Amino acid sequence: MRYATIVLTWGPDVSVHPVDDLLSGTDDVTVETIQYVGPVYEGRYVEFVELHGDLDVARALLTDSPETVEFDIVGEKGRGVLYLHCRTAGLVDDLLTILREQQIVLDWPMQYIDTGGERGLQLTVLGTSEAIRRAAGDVPDGIKLRLERMGEYEPDMGNLSSILTERQEALFDLAVREGYYEVPRETTHRELADELDLTTGTVSERLQRIEAKLVGAYVD
Repeated sequence: MRYATIVLTWGPDVSVHPVDDLLSGTDDVTVETIQYVGPVYEGRYVEFVELHGDLDVARALLTDSPETVEFDIVGEKGRGVLYLHCRTAGLVDDLLTILREQQIVLDWPMQYIDTGGERGLQLTVLGTSEAIRRAAGDVPDGIKLRLERMGEYEPDMGNLSSILTERQEALFDLAVREGYYEVPRETTHRELADELDLTTGTVSERLQRIEAKLVGAYVD
């Protein structure tokens, strides 16, 4: 069995997922991951989505959205999980249909990433090489696909590459090599930011997200 980790990106004129579309007009809250999407009945869907930011803003926008049937958000301190019963899943459902038709398994969750100003989804799929190739050829127009890694699937793939995105893994590796996690610290956010040509705020936020993922994986 093979696995492939891919990144899908799209332009501002492409509607991929209703929650992401709804929150795209605000910087107060963003979608982090899609934990699950599935059809229920009469063209409606249920999904679980991880949010980051002002959860009250998300509640207000979802309440006013015509796509919302019902929802609930749990969480605190800027991180929450959204349960949503909605009228459409956008192109995400088209992507899931492609996987089903090609007998490919999706390794949930799907991770939202920012790729140079474009929104993107990183996901890992499992199947035969031929099935993965066919599915890649069926990706809808307007969606760009980039293969990040592919190889033989192993049941104990609980390594960094299965937890972090490629960009997060690169930052974490640099932070470890430069002594960020030594006591006392041997480098700073500013020095890491200069090395990667990023702002200190971006480095700080990304390290917090990396650490949250690693702690969550350890607890699990």
